[in-house]
Amino acid sequence: MLLQEEIRRRNAGALLRHVHLGGPVSRAELAGRMGLNRSTIKALTAELARVDLVHEEPPSDTGRAGRPSLLVRPAADRCYVLAFDVAVDRLVAARVGLGGVILDRREAVRPRAGPDLPRVVEVLARFGRQLHRAAPPQATCVGLGASYCGMIRPGDGMVRFGPDLGWVDQAFGAELGRRLGLGLPVVVGNEAHLGAQAEQQRGAGVGLQNLIYLHGDVGVGGGIIVGGRLLGGDGGYGCELGHMVVNPYDGRPCGCGSSGCLEAEVGERALLDAAGRPAEQFGRAAIRSVADDADRGDPAAREALRRIGDWLGIGVANLINLFNPGMVIFGGMLCDLYPGAAAQVRSRIARNVLPVAREHVRLRTAALGDDATLVGAAELGFAALLADPLGKEGPLINASCRGGVPS
Repeated sequence: MLLQEEIRRRNAGALLRHVHLGGPVSRAELAGRMGLNRSTIKALTAELARVDLVHEEPPSDTGRAGRPSLLVRPAADRCYVLAFDVAVDRLVAARVGLGGVILDRREAVRPRAGPDLPRVVEVLARFGRQLHRAAPPQATCVGLGASYCGMIRPGDGMVRFGPDLGWVDQAFGAELGRRLGLGLPVVVGNEAHLGAQAEQQRGAGVGLQNLIYLHGDVGVGGGIIVGGRLLGGDGGYGCELGHMVVNPYDGRPCGCGSSGCLEAEVGERALLDAAGRPAEQFGRAAIRSVADDADRGDPAAREALRRIGDWLGIGVANLINLFNPGMVIFGGMLCDLYPGAAAQVRSRIARNVLPVAREHVRLRTAALGDDATLVGAAELGFAALLADPLGKEGPLINASCRGGVPS
């Protein structure tokens, strides 16, 4: 009996994951995907519907002969997470429904003012409480996930190192959870790791087992998916692609204490300096202005993108040789820079990548755009539910996390 119960709960989690990531799907298709008979699928969907995780409805296309198979769709109106994204320049919070739909959001500018844990937590907690109160009374919050632009200790959401604003050993997850007061832990991940997973699950890399995601903020982070799984490293601090040294002899100083790192050569300040922009100009608007000027033919802007593209191409070539990905995805500010730097990146790949490794690799900008890291944070919040939707920690147990003022 215990084995049967475990199998039932595992199958329920797999079914809910199919619906959560793939959207509305018929019972018949679920049976085919999961290798289960229709009666088992019917029983599982009935249980998930009973706890407000899925809805079942007739398909809109009923032109075919025979009794149509009911569609199963995620109950985005009844089950949600709160997701938070901390970038160097902005703070974002969102209510994200089951199925990955962003239902409501708040956003604020983050001043570059050095270590700012109290302010970051105060702003995000205020946003989170607003989003929670605005949720429908029948909706339940099942998790809290956050993305941070730094190195995160797995398990407790401690920011071990955030070089851009000087965060060292800051208890971000614990403090945010305490201020929210929802009785749920905040699960925290590195922004580029989460962006990689989001793009593989919902973005440009859907269906791929091996990909590399490069995320530009002030610096450059990265996430590597190998065999469908994130490459995390021994302590969870792997894939710091921005600190791969590409210019060891006369490289620019890096915030990590080294010099010639990829992020030092292609990050925000490197681009703006190369384009001749004054020191008081920074941020995403300044990055986009260089890209726009290059599009209009400005010689300094075009040369800046060529130079940045060359260093970026060296880094990407090294990564392709090492990991043989099916795709390299450019996110964050690199979404803005890559189109103007693509020719130089491709030139470096043609010169420096082994022919067999470059044959099939594709280069893309993030399909989820600036929301890749936020979507990844939401998936952290959903993880426990998807692992065991019918277990003791099901979404209807914690009534304090229903919409409305926290109890």
